[in-house]
Amino acid sequence: MLSSSSRRRSLRPFVPGLLLFLLAMAPPPPASAVGVNWGFASSHSLPAAQVVRGLLLPNSVPRVRLAAASSDALAALAGTGIAVSVGVPDALLRPLASSTKAAAAWVHDNVTRYSSSVRFEYIVVGDEPFVLRHGQNFHPFVVRAAENIQQALVHAKLSGKMKVLVPCSADTFQNASTLPSKASFRSDVNKTMADLLSFLANSSSPFMVELDPFLSFQHNKNMSLDYYLFRLLSHPVKDGQNKYDNYVDASIDALVTSLTKAGFSDMDIIIGRAGWPTDGAVNATPAIAQSFMTGLVNHLAKKSGTPLRPKVPPIEMYLFSLLDEDQRSIASGGYERHHGIFTFDGQAKYYANIGQGPKSLKNAPDVNYLPSKWCVVDNNKDLSNVSSSFSSACSNGDCTSLLPGGSCSGLAWPGNVSYAFNNYYQQHDQNEDSCYFNGLDSRAESDSSSSLQNLNLAMLPFHDRYILGFTTS
Repeated sequence: MLSSSSRRRSLRPFVPGLLLFLLAMAPPPPASAVGVNWGFASSHSLPAAQVVRGLLLPNSVPRVRLAAASSDALAALAGTGIAVSVGVPDALLRPLASSTKAAAAWVHDNVTRYSSSVRFEYIVVGDEPFVLRHGQNFHPFVVRAAENIQQALVHAKLSGKMKVLVPCSADTFQNASTLPSKASFRSDVNKTMADLLSFLANSSSPFMVELDPFLSFQHNKNMSLDYYLFRLLSHPVKDGQNKYDNYVDASIDALVTSLTKAGFSDMDIIIGRAGWPTDGAVNATPAIAQSFMTGLVNHLAKKSGTPLRPKVPPIEMYLFSLLDEDQRSIASGGYERHHGIFTFDGQAKYYANIGQGPKSLKNAPDVNYLPSKWCVVDNNKDLSNVSSSFSSACSNGDCTSLLPGGSCSGLAWPGNVSYAFNNYYQQHDQNEDSCYFNGLDSRAESDSSSSLQNLNLAMLPFHDRYILGFTTS
């Protein structure tokens, strides 16, 4: 956790004219198979231009995957040479599958209008639409939506410049024994997967898999942490003649086995997501995240491939994630909101090579924060009934750092209540009404007290513009 005082610094405005000129004159960044995911599920986001100019370009990030189409992000990426993948939210799968006009409108609004200045690479349809917890909610729409978007790209004469993909969670293929040779696609997704694989093969597109090593680590109690951190094992997992000493190789070969059983043994693979959280659970720390990220990037840089695909590594990989997102779903666990290599305000939590090589990561400059005001519990009041206010603040804010193993899990009562009150207060832009908890609250405007050292300040509100809808006129 960053202290409130460390988040305040002298502020200087950007000089966009000169910077845009320099960006236009700069050569594109060097090619690399590693990119980063950039999500937007935050109560307070850095302005897109600040992310691009303050984080992506200074750290030489060569490619980025946007969780959704953001006009601000796409405009900021124009002219940078950064390879861009754009996500299509699950909520749009049904309308895009139902109407070629809707797909054409989406492509026009989110791709065509930027295609002369943005280096598009992939359109990523859905957000893990086959993940087990979704059931079959999206199965009827995924492939048709992808086909309609592909058709729209053809009509726009853009199909030769980018590919259409569908990101598939690791639980799309079943592997109860943890042996790659036993893996296969889930029976409930078989028919849809056959259609998807045919679509990908016909357009020479790769298969995108989303890996969640931390979730796997939590579920596989018999596997050591070293297995996930690319540390050499004295007893690797044996699968026939093959040996596996890390989770990523085993996961890739489980997918290779599944693809082979489905008749697509040679399909290229992209890792669309791989990362490690820094908070919200036991073993979710910056130190462990750094070990995982360093091991992952170094391992793939060797291009040694896997036992089933020697010297044929995944063609690309996207680290998860660029920034923390305090509005992400926590269906898998509270740690989901803490996958950022950078904090929500663009400050590096640990070292990771996202394109800059061995150099330290550069932080976002000139971040604008709200005033130095906090909402805390009033210790002079009767707090015997404060639990309901605490629960309300957490339900409508983000208390994942208070979870067991979290960075603030050691806060004693009523410090944890102050944390909850303040988080809600900051998420709501320090609105006066957002610091009222049945009269058990108090406002503080000095950070000299040690009781405030775990309480963050929010950034000035900035609301990115998303193009989630479309017109068909």
